[in-house]
Amino acid sequence: MSNRRQPFESSFAMRDGPLMITAIIRSNWQNPQFAFLSACQTTVGDEKSPDESNHLAAAMQFSGFCGVIGSMWSVKDEVAREVVSGFYDTLIDDSRRLDCTRAAMALHQAVKKLRCNDIPLEQQIVFVHLGV
Repeated sequence: MSNRRQPFESSFAMRDGPLMITAIIRSNWQNPQFAFLSACQTTVGDEKSPDESNHLAAAMQFSGFCGVIGSMWSVKDEVAREVVSGFYDTLIDDSRRLDCTRAAMALHQAVKKLRCNDIPLEQQIVFVHLGV
């Protein structure tokens, strides 16, 4: 849930309660590389401040993540599942290591697979990559 007045008070709705951006910042992870935010509208900011990036994906970047994938509008669960699965199949190389420098290419490959499945265009282009 995005808090446009206090962006760092934004949170992710989790089964056992909200996960606050401030908790992510305080976790003090060493070099967090990547986050895939498959929830709906994680890159939607405040329309009153269109020049600012006050959204959950940006908050993850501000928290130290080098790269983030987020959604620009609502996405169907089955589409999100298909994109996430295809994304990680491409991103994780044969050595089973995560290579975040390939994230944009992995997202592109996952989205290309949607074109063969009669998925509406607005669902094919919902995800964006931010960062490295």
